Amino acid sequence: MRHARTRLVLAIASATLVLTAGLLARQSAQEIPSPVGDPKALGLAGYTKVLCSAVFVSGRDPEEGSTNSAYWWLGQGELDRITFDVDREQQVVTASLDGFTKEARYFGDQGCVLTGNGIHFTPTPVTSTLPDAMSVPWPMGDQPDGTPLADDIDQEKLAAAVEAAFAPEAMTAAFVVVHKGRIIAERYGDGITKDTQLESWSMGKSLTATLFALLLGDGSYSLDQPAPVALWQEPDDARRKIRIRDLLNMSAGLQFLGNQEPGGGRTQYYPDHYYIYTGAVDAFTYSITRPLEFEPGTDGRYRNSDPLTIGYLIKQEVERRGENYLTWPQQELFDRIGIRKQVLEPDPYGNFLMTGYDYGTARNWARIGLLYAEDGMWMGERVLPEGWTEFVSTPAPGWRRPEYGGFFWLNGIERWALPAETYLAAGAGGQNTYIVPSLDLVIVRMGHFRGSRFSPRANNAAFTLLLEAIGAQKIR
Repeated sequence: MRHARTRLVLAIASATLVLTAGLLARQSAQEIPSPVGDPKALGLAGYTKVLCSAVFVSGRDPEEGSTNSAYWWLGQGELDRITFDVDREQQVVTASLDGFTKEARYFGDQGCVLTGNGIHFTPTPVTSTLPDAMSVPWPMGDQPDGTPLADDIDQEKLAAAVEAAFAPEAMTAAFVVVHKGRIIAERYGDGITKDTQLESWSMGKSLTATLFALLLGDGSYSLDQPAPVALWQEPDDARRKIRIRDLLNMSAGLQFLGNQEPGGGRTQYYPDHYYIYTGAVDAFTYSITRPLEFEPGTDGRYRNSDPLTIGYLIKQEVERRGENYLTWPQQELFDRIGIRKQVLEPDPYGNFLMTGYDYGTARNWARIGLLYAEDGMWMGERVLPEGWTEFVSTPAPGWRRPEYGGFFWLNGIERWALPAETYLAAGAGGQNTYIVPSLDLVIVRMGHFRGSRFSPRANNAAFTLLLEAIGAQKIR
């Protein structure tokens, strides 16, 4: 999820949608698993979880987190009626609205989870084997680099670029620029530091792809194999034709109402896109039990079912090996590229919701971007398989416009004032990690959701100045 207009979709749904018990009783769960519950209660659940994470994961003030991040799950009139309580001793947030009450609890390294359907996993500490970050130079650590910037960088224009990124209405929380492997610009908003775990939203889809690439690299899976989901293997199941490539291209064709497609704003049906966040359900099971709507590989649509199914395959393989799924990302990826902590929040059943419930520092995302800018290499070692960065940055054939690759967005329609080759991890609320391989450039911009309407303009103003600062040709 990445468009700020999702707030409007939810507000309309919350105001007009009524899911009655009679309607649900007539709908066979075996035919199409569907959202269950009052949309107002579901919106309240999303609000509560995001507020919990703002407080206990990001360390933000509750009122500020409510106003600038959690708010968008509900309409303004409903927000005025919400009451919430933050229990810092029990690390629980509860919120109430019009007779509904929702609770989210902080589970340490697994972040915050909605508790309404119980917790069906064992919270597990996630530890890094890396030394203190301040004792190691970038990129494996955070030790400051006191040497001057290169002579060919215009530092006045660089400073102007950073200032442009922090236009007040954009509510930018973090802006980091890595050029030729070095951090050349870095700034944070009020109350934010280089160590703040910030809401990252659908940048987590790109992280899902990155973790899955490790399993492609070791031969556990291959791009063109039919997705080995046991539920799909019956001879007459049309889903048998879905390849792993189709899932990564967001073109699997599963019937799953997203928020950026025709029908995404329909008021008679709460979008599946939001339900996996607010329904406190087993998101992997919900996704893989969806029927087929389109021929695989023919219709590109932004649907959370596809990255969640890839997440299911990751969990399936990790557990087949007898390894700990909750700690595997830290051991297999993060420790290798200097990331000491990245909060991946699961659903109540212990499945990572990296389609949106993930938190990382701006420097974490800069490291991930740098891994891609270096074609999957890290300090001379190959981490991602050869050809992977080309795959994720190539337009997916099922999409009508050249704007999506393999769980990364593309600049093929030149939305951003950066070269057309740019590709990016992108998340709701203006969370973006831009990768420009030919310029050896990575830009991370993160911000609070309320500023997301204004952040594209601020970003493009910053990018124009930034390209001038490093001597690159402007594209606009």
